[in-house]
Amino acid sequence: MTKYIQVFILFLTFSAYGQHAIQMETPENTNEKFAEFIAKKKFIKENYYTGIPDKKIQLLSTENINQVATDFRAVATSEKPTDKKYQEKIKIGLLRFSSFYLELDTEDRERVCTYFEELMDIVGLESSNGQLNTFMYGFDPNKPKKNH
Repeated sequence: MTKYIQVFILFLTFSAYGQHAIQMETPENTNEKFAEFIAKKKFIKENYYTGIPDKKIQLLSTENINQVATDFRAVATSEKPTDKKYQEKIKIGLLRFSSFYLELDTEDRERVCTYFEELMDIVGLESSNGQLNTFMYGFDPNKPKKNH
């Protein structure tokens, strides 16, 4: 009986470990898609989006999001890309906006999230694990509130 319990615990341990870092298959032509993404102008007036009027903030935002694309490309071309590695790059990328976060209006923050979603689509990452919601709203509305 004890042996079965040990095997069961071992099974649960490996199951839990596997959920932390799921290896991902890099889609074809990701390098081209990353290159296209980096080349396009960002945070400019398009359709109903007015763009970032402050050219310094616009340039810094563009540099930051292009760095995320470069980081994602490094993960995608690595030997073992995992969702966990992409999640870490999202976290680092969002932190790059912290020094001027308050200078971004709601539409600008939405645009930041849209660019992250584009990059996630390139590699087939389905979720930011609430990081984009936290960036946008200060919390993840999909997670229950903690009672203090």
